[in-house]
Amino acid sequence: MDEKSVIRAAGCVLWRRSPSDGGPEIALVHRPRYDDWSHPKGKLKRGEEPLRGAVREVLEETGVVCVPGAALPTVRYLAKGRPKEVRYWAAEPAGADGAHGTDEAGTDEDFVPNDEVDRLVWLPPDEARAWLTHDHDRALVDAFLDTLRSRA
Repeated sequence: MDEKSVIRAAGCVLWRRSPSDGGPEIALVHRPRYDDWSHPKGKLKRGEEPLRGAVREVLEETGVVCVPGAALPTVRYLAKGRPKEVRYWAAEPAGADGAHGTDEAGTDEDFVPNDEVDRLVWLPPDEARAWLTHDHDRALVDAFLDTLRSRA
């Protein structure tokens, strides 16, 4: 397949410090079209730089303005028979403390469900790994934790 047939996308492992214990929490989104749990991501617009697209997709899917950090592994797989390449970054919510209001279930009170994403949850990494539908998304949790440990 030629390079032009590759579906290009970008996203983030969106994370914050837990308001209760200070440990990392990862945002996951539920996409009703696919009935799956994943990291916020989406297709790039024509000519869009991957990092800009990743930040845009996080905002569109979660309502969170994020600050990207370390690059994470690029994920490649087939989507409906076509090769897909998704670039990822770790990202934190913008703001001094990165906190957004959440309820006891870990959902974001500022989140507005839409056609693409109907649920958003913040979970500790082990729970996030268990909720994720696809193995390649689970591997991103591990890569994120490696980057977090390396900056400590």
